[in-house]
Amino acid sequence: MGLPSQFVTGRFDVERVACIAVLAAAHSDGYAATAHLLGLLAALPAPTDAGEPFWSNLWRSSGTAYLLPTNIKDMVLRSLAGEGTGLAGQILSAVDEMTPPQRVAAAEVIGQALAESDHLPDLKTQVIGELWLRDLELTAWRVLHADHKSPDAAGRNAFIEAWTSV
Repeated sequence: MGLPSQFVTGRFDVERVACIAVLAAAHSDGYAATAHLLGLLAALPAPTDAGEPFWSNLWRSSGTAYLLPTNIKDMVLRSLAGEGTGLAGQILSAVDEMTPPQRVAAAEVIGQALAESDHLPDLKTQVIGELWLRDLELTAWRVLHADHKSPDAAGRNAFIEAWTSV
């Protein structure tokens, strides 16, 4: 709403508070999905020297460099500020680029890392990795979908009319 962070809250009237509530509700799905996307990435080994073998193996197995830390660092940092669409688009491009065998191989690499860090020895690494990849893909879609702008009044009325005529 363009308010300075030092703004005195006693100046808010009911209409201003209602506008803030509407904006927060409208963006909450996108913020929640972005936070989940970052949480999924945080479950992987950190992009440090110790995590280098994981990221090299992921690159080789997936056949895509889209997910390498150097290629998503800026988008991850922007996502921390609430702007997750760039990261979501990059993730969907990476997943789309993988062939089925590459996806299986990437899931194995991811699953192995998650099984070691989460101490899930009873689950197959392939299953863990595939579930993580599916969650990543669906969450990226949620981020992009939540960013979709609401239709104007005419679009909303057309939507209501279409559903009431069924």
